[in-house]
Amino acid sequence: MDTTSFPLQLLEHMHGTVAVVGSMNVDYTITTARLPEPGETVAGGPLELLPGGKSGNQAAAAALLGADVRMFGAVGSDSNADFLLDHLAAAGVDTSHVRHVDGPSGLTVITVDASAENTIVYSAGSNAQVSVDYVESKIGELTGADVLGLCLESPIETVTACARMCHEAGVRVLLNDSPFTADLPAELIEHTDILLVNEIEMAQLLDLQAPADDDWSAFDWPLALERLEALGIRQAVVTLGADGSVVLDATADEHVTRIAPVRVDAVDTTGCGDSFMGTVLAGLASGWSLAASARAAAYVSAYAASGRGAQASYGTPAQIRAKFEA
Repeated sequence: MDTTSFPLQLLEHMHGTVAVVGSMNVDYTITTARLPEPGETVAGGPLELLPGGKSGNQAAAAALLGADVRMFGAVGSDSNADFLLDHLAAAGVDTSHVRHVDGPSGLTVITVDASAENTIVYSAGSNAQVSVDYVESKIGELTGADVLGLCLESPIETVTACARMCHEAGVRVLLNDSPFTADLPAELIEHTDILLVNEIEMAQLLDLQAPADDDWSAFDWPLALERLEALGIRQAVVTLGADGSVVLDATADEHVTRIAPVRVDAVDTTGCGDSFMGTVLAGLASGWSLAASARAAAYVSAYAASGRGAQASYGTPAQIRAKFEA
């Protein structure tokens, strides 16, 4: 495997502080030969309970790479709460700021087929109780970070309040518009420094036509950056699945940077996007450029695709180097 596009030894020098606010879920995962059609029943393998949640995944990925990661969110009063917190702590995440509430913790039901494709159903549980009052009570811990990671598995008013508090304090705010919404609040956009979306989400958000043949190599990326700047966001990473990613950065000398994919035999793509985001967070906290962070994320997310589950498939710098430098 050619690693000349990114010196993997740099993964062992991650540092800086990352704050992640959002969701933690237990993933109830079943593997099947193929995904069921509507109304169809298919046979599956044994049920696996794995730690997940977009924000929890992102926090775990960043911590495994060496960043100082603080997790903010809520778990319930069920046994899943300890399961989630124990796995995050094992990855090196500081969970001391997580809120405990009555009721069930968040969960997802995931089906993974033989081609590593998946379907996911999300039940918010305790994630719905990540309130504005709660994050405001943690303002000192949040604004003491170098970078903040957000997604949309928490109440939108809470996500917006976090972005505002941290942006105004000089903390860089990275928003993963997922689960995707094309109608982001103006205040959230105003206080977002960097956006992370996939190609279809980007086209919908910026009112651009996706290529009919799915050939994104010929897409008008400078126009996408122009539309993005019109929204008030000057930096973004657009993921292209197996085709890599594109960094749009009006603050850099190179405004459009194509990041090549790292090829692996995929086993399960669950949580790969979250490992990508966690790596970008860790890279930014370490003082890296957005493009360098995305290059590192290509390797980290490819490593994740070669194992099952979300957090369960994430690697340390030593494990990732061993795989791709062999």
